[in-house]
Amino acid sequence: MITPIPKLLNTVQIQALRNLIKQGEFEDGKKTAGWHAKDVKRNRQWQASDEIKQQLNEHLTQTLSSCAEFTARTYAKNLMPFIVSLSTQGGGYGDHIDDALMHHEHLVRTDISCTVFLSDPNEYDGGELVMTLGGVEMSYKLNAGDVIIYPSTTLHRVNPVTSGSRLVALTWIESLVSGADKREMLYDLDCARKGIMGQQGKTSEFDLITKTHANLLRRWATT
Repeated sequence: MITPIPKLLNTVQIQALRNLIKQGEFEDGKKTAGWHAKDVKRNRQWQASDEIKQQLNEHLTQTLSSCAEFTARTYAKNLMPFIVSLSTQGGGYGDHIDDALMHHEHLVRTDISCTVFLSDPNEYDGGELVMTLGGVEMSYKLNAGDVIIYPSTTLHRVNPVTSGSRLVALTWIESLVSGADKREMLYDLDCARKGIMGQQGKTSEFDLITKTHANLLRRWATT
């Protein structure tokens, strides 16, 4: 379930976030890379005061949480604090897999990875987010304000930036439903019942699908 979500942020929100980011500075991303990622991580990572970080994190978390597509796709239980990554000429991130467990106030299992694009594609060359599923590579270079979510189990990379600057915000999500296949089934059922409600109103078919959706969520969710 690789899911682009277009236009999550409008131009005013993007500029507000970029103004916040200007109040911090960037350092070598290798400082926060795990032992297996140091050789392929070639970006710069944002550092700022706790107050500025909190403002950015609250804004992005609230925006994602209010997005119906995001909530229906993720069943988010916990979100890691956002980090901001800057890649300039020669920067990128080679093939890697995200850590299965991350530490915040408590241990978070990373089920879903999330990238929020803060630069337009015309601001940089290269820098595509490339994921490999079943031996097939899929490349994404979205507009500023767009978001992409994908299973954290996916091998992925950021191609080298050849000119300009690529600015993104990243987070990782622990879902109430750990399996990507189960989340996809729940999403399909949710879309089906909403389609029935929109076209026919509350029918017996709607009730049956809603019952199944609720009972599967009850079975699969871990609180």
